Amino acid sequence: MQLLVKSATIVDPNSSHNGKVLDVLIENGTITDIKAKIPQAGIKKVIEANDLHLSPGWFDMQANFCDPGFEYKEDLLSGIKAAAAGGFTGVAVVPSTNPTLYSKTQIEYIINKTNGLIVDVHPIGALSQKLEGKDLAEMYDMKLSGAVAFTDDIHPVVSAGLLHRALLYSQSFGGLIMSRCNDTSLATGLCVNEGKISVQMGLKGEPSIAEEIMITRELFLAEYADAKLHLTSISTEGSVSLIRNARKKGLPITASLNAYSLAFEDAELLNWDTNFKVSPPLRGKSDIKALKKGLAEGIIDVICSDHRPEDEENKKLEFDLATPGMLGLQTMYSLVNMHSELSQTDIIYKIAINPRKILGLEIPTINKGSAANLTLFSPSIEWVLEKKDIRSQSYNTPLLNKKLRGKPLGIIHHDSYSLNN
Repeated sequence: MQLLVKSATIVDPNSSHNGKVLDVLIENGTITDIKAKIPQAGIKKVIEANDLHLSPGWFDMQANFCDPGFEYKEDLLSGIKAAAAGGFTGVAVVPSTNPTLYSKTQIEYIINKTNGLIVDVHPIGALSQKLEGKDLAEMYDMKLSGAVAFTDDIHPVVSAGLLHRALLYSQSFGGLIMSRCNDTSLATGLCVNEGKISVQMGLKGEPSIAEEIMITRELFLAEYADAKLHLTSISTEGSVSLIRNARKKGLPITASLNAYSLAFEDAELLNWDTNFKVSPPLRGKSDIKALKKGLAEGIIDVICSDHRPEDEENKKLEFDLATPGMLGLQTMYSLVNMHSELSQTDIIYKIAINPRKILGLEIPTINKGSAANLTLFSPSIEWVLEKKDIRSQSYNTPLLNKKLRGKPLGIIHHDSYSLNN
């Protein structure tokens, strides 16, 4: 394949071309030339667009492709299509499947079924057997088979002893433990932030301390075990403060948040739209302000889509009965671009470079001779998400027919490309 990208602003802090407007020539999956002007005569495919930007391929660290077991919501191929349309060349998928990804057999299923496709799919193995929080899963075997990390996903590890053993055991083979912090004895499961909005809705809210108490426990355990730990789905002001203090102490803690936590506050729920029902719940203005500050300071390393497809049977219900979750891959960049207050370079750190760094994966760069692992995008294009544009098998998003700013235009990866209309 021969492909020329014309007049693109390079956004790659690891490249000497960062910030420059250049042409990029790609041949047989490799960047062969980068210049101000490259003649396009004889080149089979030329890509041009208004306000075209080019960065290392984006990577989502937390998505649910529902496969195996829940293919009526999403399968690996439809998930890959959604990821490509969202500008992602790599995705780490969570183990909340059926059966769960708790042994090397399930890990190998994911890898073998997606091998060689335009989007790299990296399985995250279960921390405990069947996500039950009782016994450790076969983490070492899964690591050898290709698991990039271990988590019980949205199921918090209730047992401190089990998490401590996981932290200790994972050190012996370089594994990474990821923890979702939510004390279920305090959380209601209704996915409404405790405060003025929950009172107006007449629902018992989920207090911030449900997240913060468990983060405190996790930080103590990580320090006690002298182990690295990644905290997922950070959503409160207090959580950011706790992580900031842990970083000052030198603890090897990394953290991520979900894009919707930046974009929407809990008042959105007053319309009873179950597509805004997510876990962790949408929080208040002070929490969102703290999350943005945490991103700017580098306290929060990564922004995730938390892509969770749900069918209509799980969403078109009374609010308290509806399953939490929303689609995220195709709209994540737009939400981050509109609401994070980060520069484009800092956004690329959060959605392309840091996720791979934390997971120990190769970080692509835009340099002559490098493999072409690239995302094409425009920060200024305004667009409307229509139902026909959705590549997932489910449609649970509150952003249908909403105007967005900033659009992924396509990806180039594995000597192939995929472009959006």
